[in-house]
Amino acid sequence: MLRYFKAWLSIGWLLVILMCYVSLTSTPPEFHIEFKYIDKVGHFFAYFILMTWFAQLYKSPRTRLFYILFFITMGITLEILQGLGGVRLFEYYDMLANSLGVILAWLITKGRLKNSLLFFEVAILK
Repeated sequence: MLRYFKAWLSIGWLLVILMCYVSLTSTPPEFHIEFKYIDKVGHFFAYFILMTWFAQLYKSPRTRLFYILFFITMGITLEILQGLGGVRLFEYYDMLANSLGVILAWLITKGRLKNSLLFFEVAILK
């Protein structure tokens, strides 16, 4: 069990709030890398990080399934809201990138990355 569970959970929800803000703001962060699909890579990694974070906090398969569905639904909902706002674009590929990030994070945290926060607590925060 994580010693600083409440702190990790608070950071996780702050990341969710930040994701919502960045997704809905009229001035999103710009990538200064010349790559055609850099925004899709950003979507993928943002949702990968969110799912990785929460998958380490909750080990129960039922709770992990909840967060898979939650983050996929969140990505779809935010994309729809972007389209309705008139400032940002609605894109199916953004939803796909978000969902793939969630699914890959879920798969990886079943194995190698499942205890990264615990390792951080033990090794760094002694």
